[in-house]
Amino acid sequence: MVDRLANSEANSKRIGVVETCFGTAGQPLAIPGRVLIGEGVLTKLCRKRPKARQFFLFNDILVYGNIVIQKKKYNKQHIIPLESVTIDTVEDEGDLRNGWLIKTPTKSFAVYAATATEKSEWMSHISKCVSDLLEKSGKSPTGEHAAVWVPDSEATVCMRCQKMKFTPVNRRHHCRKCGFVVCGPCSEKKYLLPSQSSKPVRVCEFCYKQLSTGATLPTRSDSYSRSEFTGNISDDDDDDDS
Repeated sequence: MVDRLANSEANSKRIGVVETCFGTAGQPLAIPGRVLIGEGVLTKLCRKRPKARQFFLFNDILVYGNIVIQKKKYNKQHIIPLESVTIDTVEDEGDLRNGWLIKTPTKSFAVYAATATEKSEWMSHISKCVSDLLEKSGKSPTGEHAAVWVPDSEATVCMRCQKMKFTPVNRRHHCRKCGFVVCGPCSEKKYLLPSQSSKPVRVCEFCYKQLSTGATLPTRSDSYSRSEFTGNISDDDDDDDS
């Protein structure tokens, strides 16, 4: 299907419509061989709260943005190369159902579909696109991915010291290595994580010691259970965090 649509007029028009919806602030999306596989609204679990985002799946990239006017206008365009993507299902819990993790070396987050069927179709199409890209390039799947941030709402106290309570004065911060919500004193250190930034980024005291000594870091489970934490879980590129 992808090969048949690659150079078709219908595919070119569909991609052109997506470009128009993002306006001049969005990057051009039309390149030879690129095909728009599908699109839809997914709920992205962000740092502050879950938010609706418009997603577009192409055969080589995943694009999403904020919904300004449904089907007409989007902003804050984000482009994720599928070659670096791995996905994992998320167990249903409470109001958060039909979800999965989208993990890359630079950023990882959870999204939720409206139905189980929609989730299955998204995951199936993403997996197929990724496997086709890796087969063509001869590359291996990405082994490293950024931590999924624990949402602010899931942590009332620092997840490292378990003492500092968060208030308007004592702000929440996120460790870029483990994704935990931590207080200022527990995250004063910075460390260079090349896959995420060209400059040193904020990490918690625990991760800094592990990274500095070269010790193996125990990884947090990506099952994404809200009950795993006594405080809060989240990720977001739309909400600033220092």
